Amino acid sequence: MTTLSSRPAPRTDAGRRALLFVLAGNMLIDALEVSVVLVALPAMGRDLGLSTLGSQWVMSGFAAGFAALLLLGPRLVARWGRRTVYLAALPVFIAASVAGGLTDQGSVLITTRVVKGMCAALTAPTGLAIISTAYRPGAEQRRAVSVYSLFGAAGFTAGLLCSGALTELSWRWNPVFPAPIALLLLAAGFRLIPRDAAPVPAAPLGATLARHLRDGPFRRSAVCAATLNGTYLGLLMLFVHRLHDQWGWGSWRTALALLPACLPLALALPLAGRMVARFGTERLIRAGSCAAALGCVTALATARTGTYAAGVLPALLLVEAGFVLSFAALNLQATAGIPAEHRATAVPVYQTAVQLGAVLALPATAAALGVGRESALAFLTAVSVTGALVACTARTREADTAR
Repeated sequence: MTTLSSRPAPRTDAGRRALLFVLAGNMLIDALEVSVVLVALPAMGRDLGLSTLGSQWVMSGFAAGFAALLLLGPRLVARWGRRTVYLAALPVFIAASVAGGLTDQGSVLITTRVVKGMCAALTAPTGLAIISTAYRPGAEQRRAVSVYSLFGAAGFTAGLLCSGALTELSWRWNPVFPAPIALLLLAAGFRLIPRDAAPVPAAPLGATLARHLRDGPFRRSAVCAATLNGTYLGLLMLFVHRLHDQWGWGSWRTALALLPACLPLALALPLAGRMVARFGTERLIRAGSCAAALGCVTALATARTGTYAAGVLPALLLVEAGFVLSFAALNLQATAGIPAEHRATAVPVYQTAVQLGAVLALPATAAALGVGRESALAFLTAVSVTGALVACTARTREADTAR
């Protein structure tokens, strides 16, 4: 499945920190990609002649590309090596970013988003794989993964703010914005990312999927993470259109209004390990899934409320509470019961499920919005409640990951 590093990790602490920031920086731009177009969706749709259903593909197209190539990515890594795949994906990502900002056709913009998602599918798992070999198992590796995850949460928040600020100038800056960051990472990556030894053949895809999907805790974690991600992004998309189209809010004000849906996770993520150690993954996943479902129920119940404080903020806080409680727990539980030699193949399968949540939920939400806002919220509520039921009816693992 993976390759073995022929060059050891940087010997100095400074070298290891530099490598970590290159890899974590890639996670940052992946998270930026999800949120940097969010507030710009109405402007993109207006200028390019896209309906609400069409403009949502600017978001879900990235997730679709991500999901489409995640399972193939490890095979490309097995064939060409981590370093080669990682460094080859970044120039394509940069080119697609520039093309997305220059185009006057909605179909081209959506295509560039799909291509960027495919690049992310190659760089994100590869970054984690490099961390797994470049840093010593134990405390050093846990710290590296924590920093990597923190960059993702911070990237989503930064992307949301940039989405609001850049859209005030022109939405064309939004797709281009991650490109300079990717260019810096490419330059640093050539110097810092370890070279690979001879590749090891990847396991057959069918056998890989069957093995992981037979694992109950893995399967439940994937379903809960997919419903959480899909309903979260669907709800944010609905709120953007509500604040912008119905209430007439500007892009910057809309971005600030959505901060309660992402900033708490960035602040709480450094404490996630302590939360898991104290409460265990099962209880956190159940609590998080129920909080997210309650957030969707609240959004449906307040769909006709005309104030931000009563009609938007409570739902945002509840859905974000779901992420704060269960984000790390879901990631840990997904692979906790899987043998170490199979975890490298489990991560792409799990990440594919997470992205499929957005790929399926966003178009369905946009289609339901054509019937009415309450219909779209009812759909998201049903999906979220399904995730909560899956989490709450699962058998408790005897050896919880917190133990």
